[in-house]
Amino acid sequence: MVATKVAAPRISPVRLDELRDDDAPDFQRGERYDGMRFTRVSADGEELSGADFIECEFNAVSFNESQLRGATFRECTLAEPFAPVLMAARTSWQDVDISNPRWGSAELYEGTWRSVRIDGGKLDYVNLRGSKLTDVQISDCIINELDLGGVAGTRVALKNCTIGTLDVTGAKFKDVDLRSSEFRGINGLAGLSGVVIDDYQLSLLAPLLAGHLGILVV
Repeated sequence: MVATKVAAPRISPVRLDELRDDDAPDFQRGERYDGMRFTRVSADGEELSGADFIECEFNAVSFNESQLRGATFRECTLAEPFAPVLMAARTSWQDVDISNPRWGSAELYEGTWRSVRIDGGKLDYVNLRGSKLTDVQISDCIINELDLGGVAGTRVALKNCTIGTLDVTGAKFKDVDLRSSEFRGINGLAGLSGVVIDDYQLSLLAPLLAGHLGILVV
């Protein structure tokens, strides 16, 4: 049997130099924030639709119920970002490193992600439905529900993650690696075309696949 080769995500390292500290930012809709460092500040409830964050560092920043619709994060790091409710639909993320996020309901649908890494953290519900994911790696993360319905994913890896329910209904995948992650349930089994799993995962999926195909196992 020939081993399957899976193209790994191509993640660009984020290097930030000569940042300016802002401990009392005046966040505004549609504004551009360039080369800033935000530490333990609150953007809770702020209107930030269409804002651009370029080469910024976020340390333990709270975005609870902030309106981030259509915002851009490029060459940014976010350490321990916090949001029981994250409202970030149609956002653009490029060359972003996120570590130990604490998100409850994360509305990230119809977004564009390129060269993004999420490492660690605990997330309740992550809605990426209809997003385009290219070169994305999520590792060592606990996610109760991950919605990838209608996602176009290329070179995406979930490593050592524990996921309650994974929804891949209508997804289109290429070089998507799910090995080493655990799932309690998967919706939209037809959307698994293009993913790579290991033997153990296949054994767990066997009853679901049999039911999906109408196979009676006796």
